[in-house]
Amino acid sequence: MIPKQIFFTKGVGTHKDKLASFELALRKAGIEKCNLVYVSSILPPNCGIIPKEKGLKLIKPGQITFCVMARNQTSEPNRLISAAVGLAVPKDRKNYGYISEHHSFGETARIAGDYAEDLAATMLATTLGIAFDPDEAWDSRKQVYKASNYIFKSTHICQSAEGNKHSKWTTTIAAAVLLLD
Repeated sequence: MIPKQIFFTKGVGTHKDKLASFELALRKAGIEKCNLVYVSSILPPNCGIIPKEKGLKLIKPGQITFCVMARNQTSEPNRLISAAVGLAVPKDRKNYGYISEHHSFGETARIAGDYAEDLAATMLATTLGIAFDPDEAWDSRKQVYKASNYIFKSTHICQSAEGNKHSKWTTTIAAAVLLLD
């Protein structure tokens, strides 16, 4: 049972009930009709990365759907929350890559997304034996990773939002959805 394709999606929802705000975030992401099973963070070898629109057409109501999901929630007015998923793809697609999730408070989408991407790329770099300085800034390490000729691509998807000013629950999600067929 190895996924053949993957797509990325995100969403935000706000509601007086915590669970309903999560449901609304899933609806924005387009994956509310799935029975989601959270998995850890491996991009399978030769797994095709497809656009969200194509991926959403391939899922059916009630389908057991595997995903790597980042999720964050708050009912605090104006509190900044983010949920991000990062991806690192090896140059040799016969090898596996990494997917990471990051959930944060007080970080913009850019900061949270870059962190998730950095995390995935760093995990892949350590498995490939790429020498790097972990204290260097992400932008510098990103260049080292790409110059190594082992990491082909790294990217991220992130959803951030401010907590509702009337103390309703706000939920952010970002997900990498894995498709078997």
